[in-house]
Amino acid sequence: MAIILALDTATKRCSVALVDGARTLAFREEESERHTHAERLNVFIQEVLNEARLTMAGLDAVAVGIGPGSYTGLRIGLSAAKGLCFALRIPLIGMSTLEVLLHELLAKDLAIPSDAVLMPMVDARRMEVFTFSMERGSASPQAARPLVMDEDWLMSLPTDRTTVVFGDGADKASELWTGRAHVMHVPGIRPSQAGLAVTADAHYSMKAFSDLAYLVPDYGKPANVTQPRKRLG
Repeated sequence: MAIILALDTATKRCSVALVDGARTLAFREEESERHTHAERLNVFIQEVLNEARLTMAGLDAVAVGIGPGSYTGLRIGLSAAKGLCFALRIPLIGMSTLEVLLHELLAKDLAIPSDAVLMPMVDARRMEVFTFSMERGSASPQAARPLVMDEDWLMSLPTDRTTVVFGDGADKASELWTGRAHVMHVPGIRPSQAGLAVTADAHYSMKAFSDLAYLVPDYGKPANVTQPRKRLG
């Protein structure tokens, strides 16, 4: 088994797990409206190492959620992960935050239909989310995309099977799911120890390592580049 330090700072929650295979050795998390990731991340890393009685030298890899999610949060997490991997000369694993949410859901003992469509959602403000959709049991998820949760989208959902929505993007729109028998809303799902452990271990087992120099956050949207205004006079 490999000892992996797994981080996710893509949402309002700052999560750090030290895992051995799919088993969690130590875990810290904090959710704050103030986005305290920069203050808490390095503290949490040292705390989980201390709890497991390990040092940085005992790590085999660092895994980090690369989004989509908060611009600032993603940069904080990825910078920390890259710095550790560079200094320790160990592999870097970039994980989709939506994939972490997916494994967090599947770790719960929930009665989800076998043919359900699963939609993890990360808040993108207003009524927009970052998401993908996949059938339960599918080999791999689709690429993340931005989505506006409006009436047209709701009407496009299949009615002959269940669509499961979860994550902070789904929670903010809880009123949308009321009275819709074909939609199952699972509240409170966030990147946490179960999702981090399973996702990090799966990537490590497949040797799905990321390029330390070129891995960048997945912000979910292309950059909005504008031209500077011409000076008057």
